Amino acid sequence: MGRVDFSVCLFSRLLVANLSLLVNDLTDVIVRALQAQSRQACDATVDGLCVDCDVCATLCAGRARHILDAGAARLTARGVNASDVPRDIAGFIDHTLLKPEATSAEIEKLCQEARAYHFAAVCVNPPFVKQCADLLRGSGVGVATVVGFPLGAHTTATKVFETEQACVDGATEIDMVINVGALKARRDDLVRDDIRGVVQAAHRAGALVKVIIETALLTDEEKARASRLAQQAGADFVKTSTGFGPGGATAHDVALMRETVGPNVGVKAAGGVRDFKQAQELIQAGATRIGASAGVKIVQAARGEKVEAGTGKY
Repeated sequence: MGRVDFSVCLFSRLLVANLSLLVNDLTDVIVRALQAQSRQACDATVDGLCVDCDVCATLCAGRARHILDAGAARLTARGVNASDVPRDIAGFIDHTLLKPEATSAEIEKLCQEARAYHFAAVCVNPPFVKQCADLLRGSGVGVATVVGFPLGAHTTATKVFETEQACVDGATEIDMVINVGALKARRDDLVRDDIRGVVQAAHRAGALVKVIIETALLTDEEKARASRLAQQAGADFVKTSTGFGPGGATAHDVALMRETVGPNVGVKAAGGVRDFKQAQELIQAGATRIGASAGVKIVQAARGEKVEAGTGKY
């Protein structure tokens, strides 16, 4: 396999630029090279997607993209000081619209904002995945959707079907809800297998998985156990909340989840994140992704711009 030439200039940029955005650029360079190789060297794809058959990742561009995307999201896995939280915080944010009354016009506006501000991803309900994939094609903004949402009370087979359909529609990230009742009943094998089913389906399509544990319903012991089970099942992120439960993200919960999973799994803080100060505190605690419907407001405040009333809030 030919070597991909990374110049000293790129490594210098790594030290000063927004790490998530830069690694996205590096990922694209690597994947383009791998795709050129894999067309001739690897038959283990279906419609261009990796079938997760254990063929070396260097010969399978879809799987390599999954690996690299997961790594990019973890670059800031350790807690950071307030001064280190970037003014251009957009690369941390999943610009979110999950309210049941969301309209296609609102989704279009969400995607326009995501393109303009270069958010990490949009996060929408499954019926809007195709629309987002079309609107965001070529932008570098991911398309996240939800599975087993918001209660987590679907069967594993249903969650797997939702995941497969979302990936066909163009989702690049899956935010799934665990079986909370099974966790509380200490049926850890059931919880782990439920997560693993979604992870395997998503990874076959090159999509990342964020596992929502709904922290407001859990004790600290349960939060830690749920995070470990997600990690054991191969999840790329653990996530605090759906935004539909009795509480949202807290710095305490983010720190506990980060301590539990270590530096190699992302932590997404979501639920009630409404301003830059709160987002900053969550990133300091160890969050690598922020889910928020007020993404534009957060970015404007981070940049010291005038925050317009109602801007970007759904």
